[in-house]
Amino acid sequence: MDRTERFGMADRIITIGFLINAVLMVMKLLAGYFGSSEAVLADGMESACDFAAMLVTMIALKIGRKPFDEDHPYGHGKAESLSAMLVSLGIFATGGVILFNAGRTILAGTCLKPHGIAVVAALVTILAKETLFRYTRRIAQKLESPAVDSIAKDHRKDALSSVATLIGVGGAYWGLSVMDPLAAGLTAFFIFYIGWETFHNAAHDLMDGQPPREIIGDIKAIIDKIPQVECVHEVRCRRSGQYLIVNIKLEMDPQMTVKQSHEVTVIIKKCLFEEFPNVGDVMIHVNPHEPDAEHHDLIRL
Repeated sequence: MDRTERFGMADRIITIGFLINAVLMVMKLLAGYFGSSEAVLADGMESACDFAAMLVTMIALKIGRKPFDEDHPYGHGKAESLSAMLVSLGIFATGGVILFNAGRTILAGTCLKPHGIAVVAALVTILAKETLFRYTRRIAQKLESPAVDSIAKDHRKDALSSVATLIGVGGAYWGLSVMDPLAAGLTAFFIFYIGWETFHNAAHDLMDGQPPREIIGDIKAIIDKIPQVECVHEVRCRRSGQYLIVNIKLEMDPQMTVKQSHEVTVIIKKCLFEEFPNVGDVMIHVNPHEPDAEHHDLIRL
């Protein structure tokens, strides 16, 4: 999959989510206000924050797709992780506002009985958001994009919070009015959890954390199949947006010429690019293979 196809796929899924979220946002705000439901109104406020978060993500994707330049030799992919972190902060803020308003309503004893339109709005939101989550998550896993994955998690957060909203507004509709603000408060805790997960993953990528160990193992297994490679000394990876930057230290026959060892590294790169469409760059350091010697690379980290 080339760059144009990857970024086009990311654009499409985010645009779809953006438009559907806009419709749901207006629907829930109107249903919550006219249907006298604090839980549904809170859900609409949450969607308004999501709307802003998607705008941030779309901007980040445009920045992240820029090719490397003199000032950014590893590309601009980190913009995606930065946007995911900003999204997480917005999620936290939304949860705080919803929790505060729900607590104030319960303490003041001003709970109202919602109308049927609020119940319908919550049900429609669950169906729409869960469908969006499943579709967006498949694309995020295919692209291995932190920005798209954060949007997928945001859709799941909306679906889960709307389940709580439906329970609360449904209970209030049938006579237990306090369940409406209680559902809004419970929604806030769902939001906090998703916000933390999104923040943690974005921070991990910004700190150049390793990808899952399975990926490292798969990379080593591919290199081990190259006959000229005597030993894979080390594999390190870090994420830059949708791409992985791979650093490899390996050992080869010390009698090989520079040209021969270079040809082997080209073979390794081609194999990795073919097997992993999200690998953006591979840097290889070659050590001479000496069975009785240990290699101590100079490093200050």
